[in-house]
Amino acid sequence: MTNLYVPKLTTIKSIVTENGANDIKTFELVFKDDNDLNEFKYIPGQFAELTIFGKGECPIGIASSPTESGSLKFTVKKMGTVTAALHNLDVGSTVGIRGPLGNSWPVEAMKEKNIVIVGGGFAFSTLRSLIEYLIADEYRSYYKDITVIYGNRSKSEVLYKSDLERWQQRNDINVVLTLDRAEDGWNGKVGFVAPIVKEVAPSSENAIAVICGPPIMIKTSIPELEALQFTDEQILSSLEMRMKCGVGKCGRCNVGNKFVCADGPIFSRAELKQMPGEY
Repeated sequence: MTNLYVPKLTTIKSIVTENGANDIKTFELVFKDDNDLNEFKYIPGQFAELTIFGKGECPIGIASSPTESGSLKFTVKKMGTVTAALHNLDVGSTVGIRGPLGNSWPVEAMKEKNIVIVGGGFAFSTLRSLIEYLIADEYRSYYKDITVIYGNRSKSEVLYKSDLERWQQRNDINVVLTLDRAEDGWNGKVGFVAPIVKEVAPSSENAIAVICGPPIMIKTSIPELEALQFTDEQILSSLEMRMKCGVGKCGRCNVGNKFVCADGPIFSRAELKQMPGEY
């Protein structure tokens, strides 16, 4: 049996700097052993523990989609000892990986429904995974209208620029981009995400809304979704920021009677209301 505590070995295939501050990078990893690749079966929304040997490990959401075979992508912001060590690695370096861990965006329950995806900042990574999955040739026909609302503070902070351009060129997905403030050369919308949600006004009929981003964005956007008649069961969010060990042993991710790594990180608004007030 696979030991959940032992990381599998991967090699960094490519590194993409995603933002102007040079503190967010997307790492593409390939398994050294093909058997490990075949055993790593995941669904959008799940995460993994990345190990930098000699430094430690940290939980990171999977940014790639299982429809993108052969490698895994993780978008990582430099924030602490482990992520700083990862940022200092080069192509060809070895990274350990444990996973996949946690639950996922409910792609089966989303079938035959309209999908509204609301994201902000670098928390867009697992939303990228979901979008790539939904629009893949083998799955697109299972889902109805797809609306993506993605906000950032500035142009330099927008992630996955080539992916966004590719999505915008399609006629089966509506991508709405916004910046907090106007900038030269910006052709998208201007304003915080919550007012843009109100402006776009996606229908709640036969729909599921997925939201992931900075806490203030989530706090202000959910009332706009509720005003559009989205119920608590129709609104899904992720508590990935609570992750620690990933397997429910350290006890550092518990919120009320929930262990986020065992019961989440994906929860409906209805489930979140059963947790302590700050969530």
